[in-house]
Amino acid sequence: MSGHITRFAPSPTGWLHLGHAYAAIFAAKMANGGRFLVRLEDIDATRARPEYEAGIFEDLAWLGLTWEQPVIRQSEHVEVYRAGLAELERLGLLYPCFCTRKDIQMEISQAGNAPHGPDGPLYPGTCRTRSAAERQDRIQRGEAYALRLDVARAMSLVGKELRWEDRAHGQFIATPGIFGDVVLARKDTPASYHLAVVLDDARQGVTLVTRGVDLLPATHLHRLLIELLNLPMPAWEHHRLIHDEQGRRLAKRDDAKSLRTLRDQGWSPEQIEQSLERV
Repeated sequence: MSGHITRFAPSPTGWLHLGHAYAAIFAAKMANGGRFLVRLEDIDATRARPEYEAGIFEDLAWLGLTWEQPVIRQSEHVEVYRAGLAELERLGLLYPCFCTRKDIQMEISQAGNAPHGPDGPLYPGTCRTRSAAERQDRIQRGEAYALRLDVARAMSLVGKELRWEDRAHGQFIATPGIFGDVVLARKDTPASYHLAVVLDDARQGVTLVTRGVDLLPATHLHRLLIELLNLPMPAWEHHRLIHDEQGRRLAKRDDAKSLRTLRDQGWSPEQIEQSLERV
């Protein structure tokens, strides 16, 4: 299939590394004559930095990639996430969670054999059964809280089996319960990755989502959010990850593999692509 709309969506919270280069080049190639977009996931204002944003554009241009303008920044479209949350709240699928991380860890340890998901132990649902009166009282008293999705209730509301297909890994039946009741927003973050990414992709008309295979499980949850918010469903293709010599996945803190460091050492874009083919 030709003419896809793809995107590369890094966070400007560090320098791009070889793994980012692979993801960006992969997305650009998968556009296959269509449109390749760059989106900045800068919603975490405490970590995003202007120098990292400038570095992203410099590195991508050095790799020989071109992308459509203007570049979308999450921080400029908070109203989109608020509208998505409002719709989920209208459906009765959100509840405030007042638990701190320490509270959650304590309850999990007391429970003994807590169920685990892709991100670790699942939230035990402590705040799911709190009364509306208690919730309102605690909010009015100024207690900090996050907004969680009642996944079981959401699946019940959908009332049907949700399927999705990955072009590299085949067909799946969505099982979003593997994440438990995920956080979709916090006081200092208007949307979690899970909510923001489905809304951003829909708003930009992305038809093929390409990303690392580590995010394949997240698509179970994204498929549910797409259904609940009545968003167009894209195709997905989760690609391999790039690891270092010790088999560890590359991270932004690994400056030795950052593109700017390799460029300063005399690497060419052609050498970058060749090295990505070998790892």
